[in-house]
Amino acid sequence: MLRKLGADYKAQARACVFDAKGKTFRDAQYPAYKANRAPMPDDLSVQVEPLREAVEALGWPVLTIDGVEADDVIATLAEQAKRRGWRTIISTGDKDLTQLVDEHVTWVNTMSNETLDIEGVKKKFGVPPDRIVDYLTLVGDAIDNIPGVEGVGPGFASKWLSQYGSLDNLVANASQIPGVRGENLRRKLDWLPKARALAAMFGTDEEEEIPAAPPEELSLEDLDDDEEEGGEELEDLEDVAEPAEAEITKETTE
Repeated sequence: MLRKLGADYKAQARACVFDAKGKTFRDAQYPAYKANRAPMPDDLSVQVEPLREAVEALGWPVLTIDGVEADDVIATLAEQAKRRGWRTIISTGDKDLTQLVDEHVTWVNTMSNETLDIEGVKKKFGVPPDRIVDYLTLVGDAIDNIPGVEGVGPGFASKWLSQYGSLDNLVANASQIPGVRGENLRRKLDWLPKARALAAMFGTDEEEEIPAAPPEELSLEDLDDDEEEGGEELEDLEDVAEPAEAEITKETTE
């Protein structure tokens, strides 16, 4: 996968992000977060460190931030890149990260050869990237043990968001939603703000605002390819003819 990324996208800065062991700030907000997940099998856990070593041997900087999920680290790096005018490729199979897609960020799944820009996200989910968090809040996430609105799947979630424009506006008009799904929505009104906070990626250009994240470990300046690796040092947009490109991949080891 990393070799394919390197061949397909000549990025001048790159990183491979792993989830850290232990609890994150989301567990403090919602103790049942991911509570239904079984522990990693022993025969898989012993492969994690060799995998990290293999990634580093390929020349990829590896990031793991205690107390912060890989998704939030990726969101932070993407935001830093955006502020510098760089294009970013996020390589993952995780649909949650499509919320980061914009004119600077593209989501790529090298396993399925799927690439999503803004229009691609709209076509796949029925909502634009800036409404993916609202969409995820409504449908829920069984893997992360985040309940959604009972009976509301992708079809109804995208229909409601298309009709009302946002989750906030949908909630404001919840009394007008008919049927069993409308009743289920009204029963979940107190829960929806927390569900949305759990689904949102926390990305910022101010590293110290990331919960429990050491600022020095979240700098794009450390992710430039060395010249001996065949890369070039990243420059600001004003200094180059074409926007520079950053490449971020997520490895899931849970």
